Amino acid sequence: MVGYARVMRYRDRTDAGSRLGAAVVAAGYGDLETPPLVLGIPRGGVPVAAEVAHHVGGELSVVMAHKVGAPGNPEFAIGAIAGDGEPLINDDVVHRLRIPQAYIDAEVARQREEIQRREMTYRSGRPAPLVADRTVIVVDDGVATGSTLIAVLRSVRAAGPSRLCCAIPVGPPDTVQRLAAEVDEVVCPLQPQLFMAVGSWYDDFSQVSDSAVLAVLQASFAD
Repeated sequence: MVGYARVMRYRDRTDAGSRLGAAVVAAGYGDLETPPLVLGIPRGGVPVAAEVAHHVGGELSVVMAHKVGAPGNPEFAIGAIAGDGEPLINDDVVHRLRIPQAYIDAEVARQREEIQRREMTYRSGRPAPLVADRTVIVVDDGVATGSTLIAVLRSVRAAGPSRLCCAIPVGPPDTVQRLAAEVDEVVCPLQPQLFMAVGSWYDDFSQVSDSAVLAVLQASFAD
């Protein structure tokens, strides 16, 4: 199921999270017997997720993904990896660039280690929250193609949640439909046909720093 409500644009990530949180509550996640686990994707997804967690009374934590870069050009993604999940690799690009499997295996292992290190940093050394048999809501500040987010969702799904929701403030309709195949429900209040880029739908889409992410998470841990 895909949740949809009419929204024109957002002031900033806090506004987006507040509106998204209201949409998630309307989708039936606001009065659960056991509070859901809300996982924000750093960095931009964390302040959005914090607002969603506040609306649903959920536990806030992080889930990370990282692109798998091409040989000699790490900024060019040939795939994505999240947590302990299987890497999501673009086979067409790999074939076109003739990238050997040994390179892919080594790069995936390197990025997996980096993901684990950064997750521990963001959680301030706390263990990863339990996912199995819980309602889990994965949140980002928006989505374009969806490849990295799909890697995250598959990783979370593999951990055995009882119900998995993907909540994003904005994304193109075709990508939202792709995400819907990976989860029990997508909540996305803004689905413009002429999408352009995620930042086009925010008045303020300034970069979120690591220190800002840590501040949001530590405030949640202190609650």
